[in-house]
Amino acid sequence: MSQRALPSILVVEDDLDLRQTIVASLEANGFAAAQAADAADAIERLRSFAYDGLVVDLRLPDADGMTVLDEALDRYPEIRAVVMTGFGGVAEAVAAIKRGAVDFLIKPFQLSQLSRVLHAGLEQQRLREENAQLKAQLKGKFRFENIISRHSTMQTLFTTLELVSPMNSTVLIHGETGTGKELIARTIHHNSPRANERFVAFNAAAIPESLAEAELFGHVKGAFTGAIASRAGRFELAHRGTLFIDEVASMSLPLQAKLLRALQEREFERVGGTRPVRVDFRLVAATNRDLDAAVKSGAFRQDLFYRLNVVSLTLPPLRERKQDLPLLADYFLRKHAVRCGRQSCTLTTDVVTCFLGYDWPGNVRELENVIEQALVLGSGDCVAPDDLPPGLFPSGAPAPASSLDYHQTLERTKRDLIAHAFEQAGRNHTQAARLLGVHPNYLHRLLRNLDLRARIGAR
Repeated sequence: MSQRALPSILVVEDDLDLRQTIVASLEANGFAAAQAADAADAIERLRSFAYDGLVVDLRLPDADGMTVLDEALDRYPEIRAVVMTGFGGVAEAVAAIKRGAVDFLIKPFQLSQLSRVLHAGLEQQRLREENAQLKAQLKGKFRFENIISRHSTMQTLFTTLELVSPMNSTVLIHGETGTGKELIARTIHHNSPRANERFVAFNAAAIPESLAEAELFGHVKGAFTGAIASRAGRFELAHRGTLFIDEVASMSLPLQAKLLRALQEREFERVGGTRPVRVDFRLVAATNRDLDAAVKSGAFRQDLFYRLNVVSLTLPPLRERKQDLPLLADYFLRKHAVRCGRQSCTLTTDVVTCFLGYDWPGNVRELENVIEQALVLGSGDCVAPDDLPPGLFPSGAPAPASSLDYHQTLERTKRDLIAHAFEQAGRNHTQAARLLGVHPNYLHRLLRNLDLRARIGAR
């Protein structure tokens, strides 16, 4: 296994003894150090090698150390530069900080201090790069096209997401547990102007009522027993970002009133506090309950419902979009197979048949859990019915027919789906293609390949 390269530092100092002492100290503390006695040599070295760090004296025999600093920062903006100076050069050292150096040291200084400054600067740079990479990965992960579905309702939802995400409007997501409401909320955030700020999630059903207010709005020291220090709540953490409140219907009426005020005024008070806290946030809420019915029964405030229901999105349950099952199953299989050491694993026809015959009350989340469990507990190149959790499928579900061919099963599903789309579209070919989320020309080919023209009677 190759070892990670040591951070490279260029030391620019005209005093030979001091320069060699610094180099020896840096090498003893985990750096690879090069040295230059003057500005000309340093600039030449910088032109031929990208150092991670620079240690430069501001007094050099042939030029000002600022010249070396500027050359280094122009070529390598991320280089961690430390300037050295005597007591009389503090003003210049401060100017060097403003131009991009990470610190300055006044001679004489402790050599260990120099190593600490460089290590801290390089670690800060590493974390910044790692953060940028993670943000890039998140941006890729939450692209609209990464939400897997060919169902017509979901395709309409994707179009709405593209329109809504850049705005600042409040969004209310309806859907059963496990349909992916938080995934949609995160997708909205990561495709909005707030993408570089925080996405803060709060599950109203998972927090005890006695703690929910403090979790959302924070509290001041001494507000209640155990409040030994002031603490920011989810609203403050989401400042300039997005706050996602899941299971919003679980909130008590008093907490709903405080949420309404925060939405209307964009300010609130911490529990036990008297000073208003102003925040800039976007709210995305989600519920698995019928809020219209909750409003009528008095369990949910009508004025809050109007505030939340600016843009309404509904996620269909998995049982209503079974044509997505093969796509989703394949995605989750590939997602977890590598981690489970079963990269070449596939689903047998019997398993696909079982999946298509099951209602999936836990929706997409249940499907992913079933596939992950089957990969963990099973073995071999296939996930078979015996690998599935016991009791997953009720006794009344269709028994797997081993004589069924996988492609035949998918072909029959396609036939039924297309026939249903044409029925919904009044036999209109263009409208049916729109419902299916495919191009009309592609639908023509499907009709021909599946020999469906006579059955459909399209116009």
